[in-house]
Amino acid sequence: MMPEISLNVLDVAENSTRAKASLVEISVAVDTKADTLVIQIKDDGCGMTEEQLSHVEDPFFTTRTTRKVGLGVPFFKMAALAAGGDFSIESKPGAGTCVTAVFGLSHIDRMPLGDMTSTIHTLIIFHKDVDFRYTYEVDGRSFTLDTREFREVLGDVPFDEPEVSAYIKEYLTENKKETDGGISI
Repeated sequence: MMPEISLNVLDVAENSTRAKASLVEISVAVDTKADTLVIQIKDDGCGMTEEQLSHVEDPFFTTRTTRKVGLGVPFFKMAALAAGGDFSIESKPGAGTCVTAVFGLSHIDRMPLGDMTSTIHTLIIFHKDVDFRYTYEVDGRSFTLDTREFREVLGDVPFDEPEVSAYIKEYLTENKKETDGGISI
């Protein structure tokens, strides 16, 4: 199992980029009253057939040719269920995929959320042709980063330009702290 949830998010979002998604939407929602942490990764990639969908949670099934196992989705599901939560995947060919993991926020077996700022920053910087929409919400306070809005302002300036990359990282860091008050989730 991975040591933090953000690494599961990175792995599933990488699947979205390999599925030729042009937009990957990632949301993290913390609700302390409901005692839940909900993570959703949705893409507009190629999607999966019913047969592929029926095997996606099997660690010995993968569409990748570089290895014979695919542990990302099974580990993500196991982490959610181990924390008293739930897990689902919806997908249709040509319409994309949506993965939702629900964790018991205060459950003793819930892994820490981890460094979502670095995860989102890494995805944006290393997938220049993919747009990302990231929403982070804690008890009704939230912020959203949408790379499509950044592209409108920046034009042809790439996200991996050092000044732009630093700004994106700072934007994520500052807005996370403003949203959650700096608490560790």
